[in-house]
Amino acid sequence: MAKYITPAVTPLTPEGMIDERGASALYEHLIAGGVDAVLVLGSIGEFFAVPQEQKRQLISLAMRRVAGRLPVIAGTSDMLFENVVSLSEYALAEGADAVIVVPPYYFRLEQEQIEAYYDALASRIRGRIYLYNFPDRTGYSISAETVKNLALRHENIVGCKDTIAGMDHTRELIKAVKPLRPDFEIYSGFDDNFAHNVLSGGDGCIAGLSNVAPEVCSRWVRAVNASDWNEAAAVQRTIDRLMNIYSVGSPFIPFIKRAAALRGLPVGDTVSFPFPSVTKEQEQRLADILSSEGLLG
Repeated sequence: MAKYITPAVTPLTPEGMIDERGASALYEHLIAGGVDAVLVLGSIGEFFAVPQEQKRQLISLAMRRVAGRLPVIAGTSDMLFENVVSLSEYALAEGADAVIVVPPYYFRLEQEQIEAYYDALASRIRGRIYLYNFPDRTGYSISAETVKNLALRHENIVGCKDTIAGMDHTRELIKAVKPLRPDFEIYSGFDDNFAHNVLSGGDGCIAGLSNVAPEVCSRWVRAVNASDWNEAAAVQRTIDRLMNIYSVGSPFIPFIKRAAALRGLPVGDTVSFPFPSVTKEQEQRLADILSSEGLLG
């Protein structure tokens, strides 16, 4: 069955601390909207700018607030290997269903080095692990052959988020891994690839618009799972128009937060420095996009 997993934004106070009220409201919004799982501390969750102790605070908060109503995946990526292991162990002990880890960035890694990295993680982490391929941020891609090798060696490596705009690479992952390990989950990282992913044999997407419009995304999942292709096509067109939110400004995280706030969520404007603030003009553009899809008022 196809799934739509939300990589949740991280609400922050004006002082840059975890906003527990905003985060709790966001999780309730996602549960009510019908998404299939929540990922905390992904890229859109600003994992790269959240200190370790605040990461632990947010993971614990998510586990308490979600309280078993949805699976929770914890992003535990860090440039330091031992920090990844420590945070992963903490998240799993708190009750997280899995962790997701992007490989080290800044220096380009060769495929054998990527395999060695995840081999070591899989041997140290006693729980489910998702690979996270995001070449626009790491500077390199995890190849389909590497994913296949890791999936065949480690039962606790259970899936991959493939954040690439097109479907070419994701399709190769599906072709390489699924025939040998059908339970291995392969997700796209862009909302508009959801249906294409599933039709190619994947499992859906882990993508940011579901912070703003979870009810639209879950409607899409229901349509695809029911093979209601007229409805699925209608939602695809809605999502395609909502993708304009990502182009209002860059990086897009402040604009996802403001779009969620426009829908009534207590998600403040604070983002990691030096991300931009949302201007009045940009806020109006966001409001126009949401209003045109019936998502305001």
